[in-house]
Amino acid sequence: MYNEDLNLQNIQPTGESPLDYIGEEPPKPDPEEMLPLLTSSEPSQRMMAARAFCELQDERAIPPLIKLLQDDCPLIRVSAAYALGRNPSPDAVEPLIKQLSLDFNGYVRKGIVWALGNCRDRRSLEPLVDALRTDIPAVRLWSASSLGQMAKVSYEVVVGGIPPLIEGLRRDSMIVVRSNCAWAIGQLCRELPSNIVYAGAIDALIEALEEDEDMGVREDAKSSLLRVGDPRGLQVIEDLAMDN
Repeated sequence: MYNEDLNLQNIQPTGESPLDYIGEEPPKPDPEEMLPLLTSSEPSQRMMAARAFCELQDERAIPPLIKLLQDDCPLIRVSAAYALGRNPSPDAVEPLIKQLSLDFNGYVRKGIVWALGNCRDRRSLEPLVDALRTDIPAVRLWSASSLGQMAKVSYEVVVGGIPPLIEGLRRDSMIVVRSNCAWAIGQLCRELPSNIVYAGAIDALIEALEEDEDMGVREDAKSSLLRVGDPRGLQVIEDLAMDN
């Protein structure tokens, strides 16, 4: 599965080096100091606090982080989205979905779909599917991953997530998106009984394994088939190994 880092241009130096903490974990920010800064009038302080809660978990931060999703600064909005992903809450789901539909910034939308996946809420299904089908590549690949994160939510969510992931695996022009679709299909298949939806998902993984032009996509499809342990998929893997 492919992941992307935050835009390096958006990360400011801290004046400290990770080499300073070899053999020990770097000290985490103090939540008691960071909480008041989430509502500071200074953008730099709001950004610092939002980024702090990308490392810290504290439910007191959730309401101000939700408000920061509408901050004028896109760097603060993306930090708030990632922080809400680290501090998932049912209260954050609707605000995240609303901001996903409104935000012009692709980095913010990428953070939002990641956060929605971590929230593991059935309300996230439709916006994640829409993002997978229509958004820019960076958002599409995270949407696929987030759909895979929702395997434990409910049977209905799994059944709803499989068809758009199959569509992405077969048709998306970007290799990384197809790879993440293959990974996500494997995650969801593990929660399905042997029914028509499951069979269609296995068909799609086998098709990708045999026909996708990219070796990385084929390997991700193979890994998913191995994780699911489907006899038909395992037989195809064995046959391909014999042919090679």
